[in-house]
Amino acid sequence: MARPFPSLDDIRAGGKPALARALSLIETADGTEPLAALLDEAARRADGLVLGITGPPGVGKSTLTNALIRRHREAGRTVGVIAVDPSSRFTGGALLGDRTRLRTDPDDTGTFVRSMAARDRLGGLSDHAVAAVVLMRAAFDRVIVESVGIGQSEADIAFAADTVLLCIQPGSGDSLQFMKAGVMELPDVVAVTKADMGETARRARADVEGALTLAHTAADEWRARVVSVSSASGEGLEALEAAVAEHAAWTLEHGRLGQRRAAQARHWVEDAIRLRYGQRGLATVDAAAALADAGGPFEATRRLAQSLERRLTVAVAD
Repeated sequence: MARPFPSLDDIRAGGKPALARALSLIETADGTEPLAALLDEAARRADGLVLGITGPPGVGKSTLTNALIRRHREAGRTVGVIAVDPSSRFTGGALLGDRTRLRTDPDDTGTFVRSMAARDRLGGLSDHAVAAVVLMRAAFDRVIVESVGIGQSEADIAFAADTVLLCIQPGSGDSLQFMKAGVMELPDVVAVTKADMGETARRARADVEGALTLAHTAADEWRARVVSVSSASGEGLEALEAAVAEHAAWTLEHGRLGQRRAAQARHWVEDAIRLRYGQRGLATVDAAAALADAGGPFEATRRLAQSLERRLTVAVAD
């Protein structure tokens, strides 16, 4: 007998096993009405805040994520983590996996880590990561999304996170590269990692602060904060948490969190249709109207996909 489809309350009450099963449904039940209903309910009941961490490989994202998990748990906050890994060219699965990168207590019911493969996405997130974020932010106080890395094409993290944290390593020249790529317009907070490197770290921070002055920011917009951190020694972690909390408070005070999440929902619909049917397919539908009519991005995507499939079937028949 098939297991009944879970409700969001079932998932919240069922702990890690229930959430693991629900995350598996994102792939196995993709495109179904019950899954769309579950995800849209989770989107409406999103109580947790999402921190997206990005930066080039080797900058220390996983070490920093470990440190943040530890601090959240010490503060009594539950935390879910999505670690988007590079993909195996042979299996398509996650190449590294969360067990080798993040150290968590398997008996801690307040922590949940899921590793997901980036596959062939250039945006730094996997195809199903957005749905996983939506479920997790309805189940945890904090969600951390660690993306594969960032460059000129890896900006998807901005469409899944409430606060974007960009990590830069001293002595790497990243800030100059990011200036050319326009990446400095993405982060809400910038962490210069490995602050224990002394003068090299201080020079990197000055470079970052200089680069941020070139990014256009209106007077009433948030200006990215820059923090120097060392995950190994703990230096700067309190300041980093304060900067992230300050941004979260600013988004709530100015109504930007709701605006940001509404814009993300529309992007999810458009991106899903573009991915499956291309730019020409997207041009034939009204994503905004579908989103308003369906009441949620996942049901809107499902309905638009059904409509496009029917059109394709008719076109082939003719």
